[in-house]
Amino acid sequence: MLDRPQRQGLAVVWKAGCEMRAGYAADDSDKARRFRDAALPLLDDVYTLARYLLRNPADADDATQECYLRALRHFETFRGTDIKPWLFAILRNVCNSEFARRSRSALAVDESMNHTVEATPLWQEDQASPETEVLRERDSATIRHLVAELPAPFREAIVLREINDLSYREIADVVGAPVGTVMSRLARARSMLRKAWIAEERAPT
Repeated sequence: MLDRPQRQGLAVVWKAGCEMRAGYAADDSDKARRFRDAALPLLDDVYTLARYLLRNPADADDATQECYLRALRHFETFRGTDIKPWLFAILRNVCNSEFARRSRSALAVDESMNHTVEATPLWQEDQASPETEVLRERDSATIRHLVAELPAPFREAIVLREINDLSYREIADVVGAPVGTVMSRLARARSMLRKAWIAEERAPT
């Protein structure tokens, strides 16, 4: 399974100064409290997506901070019971509009090809024996590297699905694409990962 990159001090910054920097008055404290209760437990999830999208810890910190500030300002527009896809959609807009130039990855992608969805992601296949624990740790690092090298739309889809456990419909809502497109991106991402994995295994050590 893909690991979650570790953020550095973001929760402390958020707790200490977010309300003040967002310009909230005392009579908005209840709204801010409700937002904290709903959104703060998802801070690691939001940061993980930002880290994979931007591939830079400092940019991911900045994007996550901006995501939470925007979400707090517009919390009254949130409708629904699950705030995670809403936060991810805001984060995605932040990354695209303000931080995409740092990521060196365009979000444009040709979806004209059809792909068959693989039933099992590569890193969730059964291991041969208990003796493979060390190999599994090494493979986890390899997979993180391979995922980081995927083109942005495929990297985004695979992280939303395999790390954040979003459904196809939730991913579609986050990225603003049809469910069929999401399935196609996931299938393509898994195919690319498998090919890259095979190439990595065959590379001389």
